[in-house]
Amino acid sequence: MLVLKCLLAMLPIAWLIVSLSRLKMPSHKACGIALLITAALALFYWKLSPLNTATAACEGIMTALWPICLVIIAALFTYHLTLETGAMAVIKKMLAGISNDKRILVLIIGWGFGNFMEGMAGFGTAVAIPASMLAGLGLDPIRAVPACLVMNTTPTGFGSVGVPTATLASITGLDIIPLSVNVSLIQALITSISPFLAVVIAGGGVRALKGVLRITTIASVSFVVPSFLFARMFGPELPNIIGAICSLLCMIAAVTCFKKSADAEYAIEQASDAHTAAVSVTDGIKAWAPFILIFILLMMTSTVVPPLHNAIKGIKSSVLIYTGARGKPLTFSWINTPGIMIFTAALLGGLIQKARLTQMGAVLKATVKKYWPTVLTICAVLATAKIMIYSGMISDIAQLAVVAAGPVYPFVAPFIGILGAFITGSGTSTCVLFGNLQLETALSLHLDPYWITAANVMGAGIGKMVCPQTIAIGAGAINASGSESTILSAVGKYFILYTLLAGLICIAGAIFWP
Repeated sequence: MLVLKCLLAMLPIAWLIVSLSRLKMPSHKACGIALLITAALALFYWKLSPLNTATAACEGIMTALWPICLVIIAALFTYHLTLETGAMAVIKKMLAGISNDKRILVLIIGWGFGNFMEGMAGFGTAVAIPASMLAGLGLDPIRAVPACLVMNTTPTGFGSVGVPTATLASITGLDIIPLSVNVSLIQALITSISPFLAVVIAGGGVRALKGVLRITTIASVSFVVPSFLFARMFGPELPNIIGAICSLLCMIAAVTCFKKSADAEYAIEQASDAHTAAVSVTDGIKAWAPFILIFILLMMTSTVVPPLHNAIKGIKSSVLIYTGARGKPLTFSWINTPGIMIFTAALLGGLIQKARLTQMGAVLKATVKKYWPTVLTICAVLATAKIMIYSGMISDIAQLAVVAAGPVYPFVAPFIGILGAFITGSGTSTCVLFGNLQLETALSLHLDPYWITAANVMGAGIGKMVCPQTIAIGAGAINASGSESTILSAVGKYFILYTLLAGLICIAGAIFWP
């Protein structure tokens, strides 16, 4: 009976895999059909009432719109506004002044700046903004998105100023510092190899590592070591942010010390123009103003600055949407949410760059119009996820995994996190979904609960690499909605590699880690 329920519960997931990878269907259509399949299963097999099914879908849609779609539109609006004001041209010139090598720019923008954005904001910004910048600099867009997806796997655990790991600690009752240490440690190997794989993706093969091995190693070590140390000392809020800043500074210093022209194959277009006119400090600050302000506002309103954070965190509303017994009020933070901070930074940055309000309004309107399929996709995915959660479909899938795995459960533990992220597109939601399941299973099998729950976080990051929501964000960022199946195919082999590595790392740690 459990096997049948699990197979039926997997139908929406199987449909998404087939429709996106084989049928090459646009993600908003594929996810819309997945929502209909899920609703039908919930109504007729899991006996979820029509009202509960409808309100579960509504809760998913509202969760998608605020804060996820808000953050995505805000991030894309920021980027397109910098294009409109000409600031992005200045940024590109500055970056080209650091290096004219696409592989190095992938490390600086995708790895350094991307990890910084994940640490500060999360919710897809670490894919959307770096991928669009790299595509604008001349990197093949269909390589830029998979490279950013690969680099954005392990930083998910400490994304949005540590929210996924902090949430996991809260719902499981585990101490946050040891949990943060285990999250950092269990991801260390995959984190270390991510920039190398990103260079391989961006350069079109392993041969792309030739000539950039030294700086890639610097990029890797200068992020992993500070990230681990800050997780050990302070918990989940700062590892990504500090690691990214250290990595950026080290990479720029290394490029300055070992500077050489890129091979013609990897040189950015129009690199010869990069040095014709030096960018002044004032122009550079104006160009980077939105991103500098994003950092300042997100930092000032985070738990790192308790007085301001506490003053505005209460400006929120709670609404009960799901009508079933398990329903809990959905909370909307109206000020202290990354999307509002990014929008504020974009508007202030636009004013600094002399943009008119009418001009900014036109850019915002065009951004919303361009990316409505992405918004529709995310709404459908989250509505599907909520129906699967409330109907019991997710629990049935997870229970079968536990029963079937038995003593090799540590190998399976990351896969449960992967499944959660594939469905929800959120590391935080994955921790809410499966955190207690991982904890209870670890205790019943006499495994280290910190290690097994950390495996859930690692799996969540890997799952985001292939979830329809994240891929839709990437496709939208490069203005290539409809290319989701191509992106999925490009990132598929790295997903399989990371999945196998995650299982091996988890089972090895369960045996040898005290």
